[in-house]
Amino acid sequence: MIDIQNEMDTREVPLQKVGVKGVKYPVTVLDKNNKTQATTASVDLFVNLPQHFKGTHMSRFIEIFHKHRENLTMNHFLEMLEEMRVRLEAQKAFGEMRFPIFIEKKAPVSGMPGIMSYNCEYEGCVWEGGKQFVVSIEVPITTVCPCSKAISEYGAHNQRGIVVVKLLYSDFFWIEDVIEMIESCASNGLYSLLKRKDEKFVTEHAYENPRFVEDVVREVYLGLKNFKVAKPFKWFSVECTNAESIHNHDAYAYTEFGEKE
Repeated sequence: MIDIQNEMDTREVPLQKVGVKGVKYPVTVLDKNNKTQATTASVDLFVNLPQHFKGTHMSRFIEIFHKHRENLTMNHFLEMLEEMRVRLEAQKAFGEMRFPIFIEKKAPVSGMPGIMSYNCEYEGCVWEGGKQFVVSIEVPITTVCPCSKAISEYGAHNQRGIVVVKLLYSDFFWIEDVIEMIESCASNGLYSLLKRKDEKFVTEHAYENPRFVEDVVREVYLGLKNFKVAKPFKWFSVECTNAESIHNHDAYAYTEFGEKE
């Protein structure tokens, strides 16, 4: 059958990225407590297209991803991209995979179990002789305003925040460990199930640990610099967005460490 994609293109316009976007697929990722976990991902896969090619073979993106869907560890994700780059005769291959991971989390006093979900993302790029991989983790938190606590005779306003960290991969780490560290930097983490005695504990614990949005970002920054991993992170970013409970706007802070390769 005729292959239009392989025909010559005479317009002399190279394309930085061509491929498929928004692919919904069941995948398997690592789980610290249960070895593996089944989840659902939204995936974008691309390669560069030299100016002399008319098009790429879109079906091959799905074919290769389907082959690797049950083993998408951090290292294997890059291996999948390298196979894609070679198979499609490209100089570079790119991939983004967004997925939730689910963690059983017990209430702090009653010990009642519930399931929390955390949004994650893999963002990888491979080329001949090189690669770059960034892992993004999103963690919901609670913060109590230190200023409100200091000036109020009783009570203090609090807010629900979202911390997002992006980590340049240099050595294996557990996503669950990063989540636990981030929650420890806030006034309190969140739970899907709380009994009354748990709610009392969480409320009082948060009140005793007030945090500005700036405090959260600085504490997470220090936590990542001192994170127990064989090879320290060469680059990372930390941002926190707090949905203010007494203002009609959000509070925000951001910082980063190191340089991307």
